[in-house]
Amino acid sequence: MSDKIKKIFVEPQTCYKFTEKEVANDTLNELYNLVKWGPTSFNSSPMRLKFLKSSTSKEKLSKLVSDDNISKVINAPVCTIIGMDIEFWRDLPKNYLREDAKQYFENDTTKSEVTAFRNSSIQGGYFIKAANSLGLSVGPMSGFSNDLVDKEFFNGTTIKSNFLCNLGYAAEGGFYERAPRYDFSDIAEII
Repeated sequence: MSDKIKKIFVEPQTCYKFTEKEVANDTLNELYNLVKWGPTSFNSSPMRLKFLKSSTSKEKLSKLVSDDNISKVINAPVCTIIGMDIEFWRDLPKNYLREDAKQYFENDTTKSEVTAFRNSSIQGGYFIKAANSLGLSVGPMSGFSNDLVDKEFFNGTTIKSNFLCNLGYAAEGGFYERAPRYDFSDIAEII
């Protein structure tokens, strides 16, 4: 396995403590420009992003997360809300050129929401690995009220929150001791 692969897939861990070094807006643009190429079903690309950098925006979010996540949100250089447009299908005529795929979702709210959640989660995985490839450490989080975050940050839209992800440059001692992972034979079967 190459060192480059290890730096993206093996070495990164969930980061709990970041340096004060700013994450440049150009880096956030570069991050998105990597993520956007990852495949999604029907090229649906439902992920929507809010990069919270200001103290004011992070303070608002910190009131909507569990107690153990408050300091994580406030102290990260960037806290990203990974959202999903549950009406992603409105853009399918321009994003998916092979057929009229809009018809599969526009009258089926459940199918639309399930597809948005699944594919924004897939894109969230690309987001984390793309961030690692740019030298950023990440701290993905649950532990927040989706309803309150949606009301505060996506009110009046068709966008809902999926998960949060802190971004920055890891500080010394920013990681916990690495926990074990399953072996292939524990969780995989070739049939």
